[in-house]
Amino acid sequence: KVLHMVENGDRVCWKKKSIFFDLEYWKYLSVRHALDVMHIEKNVCDSIIGTLLEIPGKKKDGIAARLDLLNMGVKTDLQPKYGERRTRLPPGPWNLSRAEKREVCNSFYGMKVPEGYSSNIKNLVSLQDSRLLGLKSHDCHTLMQQLLPVAIRYVLEKPARYMKVLKGYVQNRTRPEGCIAERYIAEEAVEFCTRHLSDVSTVGVPSSQKMGVSKPLSGCTVSVVDRDLLNQAHLYVLENTEEVLPYIEQHMIHIKTAYPKFRKRTKWLRDKHNSTFIQWLRFKVQSELEEDNHGVSENLRWLAAGPNMAVPLYRNYLIKGIKFNIKAQDDVRTTQNSGVYLLAQTMQVASAKDKNPILSNMGFYGVIQEIWDLDYQKFTIPVFRCDWIDSSGLVIDELGFTLVDLSKIGHRNDQFVLASQVKQIFFVDDPMHRGWLVVLSMPNREYNDVIGDEVLGDVIIECEPFTRGMPNVDTFDELV
Repeated sequence: KVLHMVENGDRVCWKKKSIFFDLEYWKYLSVRHALDVMHIEKNVCDSIIGTLLEIPGKKKDGIAARLDLLNMGVKTDLQPKYGERRTRLPPGPWNLSRAEKREVCNSFYGMKVPEGYSSNIKNLVSLQDSRLLGLKSHDCHTLMQQLLPVAIRYVLEKPARYMKVLKGYVQNRTRPEGCIAERYIAEEAVEFCTRHLSDVSTVGVPSSQKMGVSKPLSGCTVSVVDRDLLNQAHLYVLENTEEVLPYIEQHMIHIKTAYPKFRKRTKWLRDKHNSTFIQWLRFKVQSELEEDNHGVSENLRWLAAGPNMAVPLYRNYLIKGIKFNIKAQDDVRTTQNSGVYLLAQTMQVASAKDKNPILSNMGFYGVIQEIWDLDYQKFTIPVFRCDWIDSSGLVIDELGFTLVDLSKIGHRNDQFVLASQVKQIFFVDDPMHRGWLVVLSMPNREYNDVIGDEVLGDVIIECEPFTRGMPNVDTFDELV
């Protein structure tokens, strides 16, 4: 039939014949090409977990598997050893000791993930017999993609993790070296290109109805906050508002003119700007409002006036469909929604005596301590007050994992961030280094249940791109 289509010039839909057609029962299936990927992933996950933890009925290592290796002529050192009373199987590189199994299960038992990410992992772990029970398809997906590499990194050989990445590059098995080289170059090129595609939407994927929705999810406590903290939050809002950017340039010119001796000292100019800009902007906008045809927008007018001293404080807040909690709320819950990540342009200094810091991109990892809703009379702006990890508490290990120490807090003068600028992350205890946590990313996703003729709708997962502009964060903490 395919040959007849080629002779008639018709388009052939298939490029290759799948090896599944060699199975004896394949011709009896109603829909042969439709494979349940999640079901296959669950079977693979159950096999891996069962083999590592030696769960009866789940492990794939046994006498039959060892005899197959013997018949194939590979791994002869793993062939069964026959004795007078019993047959012994030599331990393989995948076999864990009892202490290692307990360590892996303890790692799973202590994991707290964001709400809606997966089931409560703690309820799936049996510490008595070192096994995982009741895994669903989505649980297996999260384990295979993120959680399992963290749990077994204590017992995993170091080269194994990156070898998995290289093997994934191979498409033509007759030319593995060329595939790895070409895919690596292509991946590197695409990574650079994505920096210029933040405004591009995916073709064919409908947008979420809840995307862009921001609202509080709990009752608030109105509190009169400290004036210095309020000015710190207000200054961050001003410096990340597009309408205010021309005034920032004018103010820097004003400072250089008023203090010509310090015009080349970048750090001093920035400190002077931070301490005087709020009051200068208020008087500047007021003077422009007194003129005819001033051109000052309503938003800029209320921004210059400053926020109300009485600030509503929330425990939960929904930002673009993603739920954020304060740290105190996470401490009493089984989920974790207080971790945040910010990529920002910041001024860095080599030492405390460095008078000319450099401007570069830097990633910040933090935990939300308070959620403020700044009231500017006509509108409100939610901001997070966070404890940011100091550079001495941030390490990237040889496997590529980012490790943080939450006890090392820095950037005391830059605690606030716009709620719309951060990306949600969560932390998992590192089984290799006590006191350190592994950073895992939480994709910005939203689930839409489109209820139609079917009982269950399709689940749509949306990955939100990075912000359009780089937020401005001024910090002069000494780098270690």
